Amino acid sequence: MQESTILTQISREDLEAKLGRGVPEEIVVRNGTSWKCPVYVQRIPPCRDACPSSEDIRGYLTSISQAGMLKISHETALDQAWELLTDKNPLPATHGRICPHPCESGCNRQYMTDGAVAINNMERFIGDHGLNRKLKYKKLTDKVSGKKVAVVGSGPAGLSCAYQLARRGHKVTIFEAFEKTGGMLRYGIPTYRLPDEILDAEVQNILDLGVELKCNTRIGRDISFGDMKKQFDAVFLGLGAHKGSVMDIPGEDSANVFTAASFLNRVNSGAKVEIGSQVIVIGGGDSAMDAARVSLRLQAELDAAEASGDAGAYDHARAEMDKKAQHDEETVSIEKTALDSARSALRVSKYTKVTVLYRRTKDEMPAIAKDVVEAEHEGIHFELLTAPVEIVTNGGRATGVKCIRMELGAPDSSGRRRPVPVAGSEFVIACDTIIMGIGQVPELEQGMETLADKWGWLSVDKTFNTATPGVFAGGDVIGLGISTRSVGHGRLAARAIHAYLLGENINLPHKARPVKHTEMRLGFYPPSKRHEEQQIPLDEATRTFKETTRTISFEDALSESKRCLSCGLCFVCDQCRIYCPREAIERDFKRPQGKVMHTDYTRCNGCHVCHLACPCGYIQMGMGL
Repeated sequence: MQESTILTQISREDLEAKLGRGVPEEIVVRNGTSWKCPVYVQRIPPCRDACPSSEDIRGYLTSISQAGMLKISHETALDQAWELLTDKNPLPATHGRICPHPCESGCNRQYMTDGAVAINNMERFIGDHGLNRKLKYKKLTDKVSGKKVAVVGSGPAGLSCAYQLARRGHKVTIFEAFEKTGGMLRYGIPTYRLPDEILDAEVQNILDLGVELKCNTRIGRDISFGDMKKQFDAVFLGLGAHKGSVMDIPGEDSANVFTAASFLNRVNSGAKVEIGSQVIVIGGGDSAMDAARVSLRLQAELDAAEASGDAGAYDHARAEMDKKAQHDEETVSIEKTALDSARSALRVSKYTKVTVLYRRTKDEMPAIAKDVVEAEHEGIHFELLTAPVEIVTNGGRATGVKCIRMELGAPDSSGRRRPVPVAGSEFVIACDTIIMGIGQVPELEQGMETLADKWGWLSVDKTFNTATPGVFAGGDVIGLGISTRSVGHGRLAARAIHAYLLGENINLPHKARPVKHTEMRLGFYPPSKRHEEQQIPLDEATRTFKETTRTISFEDALSESKRCLSCGLCFVCDQCRIYCPREAIERDFKRPQGKVMHTDYTRCNGCHVCHLACPCGYIQMGMGL
């Protein structure tokens, strides 16, 4: 006798026990009927809802996890996952390394004991797969529109916009003021987080769609904004925000005081930057963390050069001890341990020379939490509840920072508690270099000022159109945000530009409500360990600009994809078919993904059991036929 036959006589209490969830009293489950029938509604998963570029995360994860069921090879499944991912984001290998993954904060698996799906690690793995396989982006049409679009800036917003427009048959020209592409991806993010070769490869894939690139081209110097608007049918402004903010305190104009933006730009451009042995970084955001960790690595390079003689002496001493060990092994073992400990202490003393000042506590830091932890692990010192009030100078150079202790008061407009100075708590920290990582603002080119608000940011409407018809903008130039947000801006702006060029109206997307964990049957899913990226050894990480993390393995990626709960979309778990008391639900693997299960409504009595048994919140009870 099949279980479904048994369930025709099951009590509500027994059904609750089997499903691990409550069954409302109004639902009839004992030989009952209802005017409602099951309908299959594909719903938005919370990971996608939380992703600023609206990537189809569930789609690319289930493409991998369901490869066996769909009878396709893992390589084909990964190719399909890459195509789904790059439909919204042409820089997956890049963002798999740098994105703070807000998608994971939305993942419903976080309400289980094993934590959210490692979406960011999967994005990196899939992005690297595409690069290793030399997969190419596909155009959405072979037709050439005959329209020309200028994209100003080759940061994430500009690259995303250019990519989406080129796919739609438009001729795109990117104007980049710097020597190379990438914007803040190249000039604001250290290579230990994002290697140049990864960014270069993904940018080249975009250019291969026929996008023209003009580097070292500045608006107002090489071409006027007015001429650009005349020569192109539409313009997208993705200039970013490359100008570092200052604190407006005495002494900050000293020669050895930098903004984090200018400091990182110089380092990433290959310029020689001398920082001395004591560096102070002011701020608690991502740029401040990057500047602090870069300073540590710059110092390590200098230390390595200075210590080359010490290393030779160390190796010689170890060799002599190895000879001696043949006669007195115990004594030599103690001597070796002492020598190694002394060398380790020397490394720590040389590396712990970077201090971060932040006026709130670590809990309020806006930087990526993982980067803060790694910075501490690398030996960077944090002076919390500390604010600078003056740069101490001597002969035009900064020699220290006069600070004051802070305490937290009532919340401010950001929701964080406002830092309040503690009277009489001033003190001075000596330094050789000061880096201010307190924010960034745009540098608008000549002719763009009329499009800006009173704070200097470009103003746009919901379709990213400025006050000038045909001129659109997005990314950090309209307000600071993470890189993935800029990618989303570029894509949405490209859609609006496409409609503008064709003379069509643009329909804003409907904001659907994502599936909540309370609407799912989480007890169905077995526990499964989250797969983390591997870190290179600390001693190696802090001595070079080599990438500090490694992409997860194929085996780990396959296991991680199976941790996805497929929120809001059928993954053929068979629970509805097993529990149906009327055997009204059938499977047809010839149907597309998400539609394999279907109901024979001539046999359905509307008992709601399939809806209750469904773990992913896909089956809803709607009007009867």
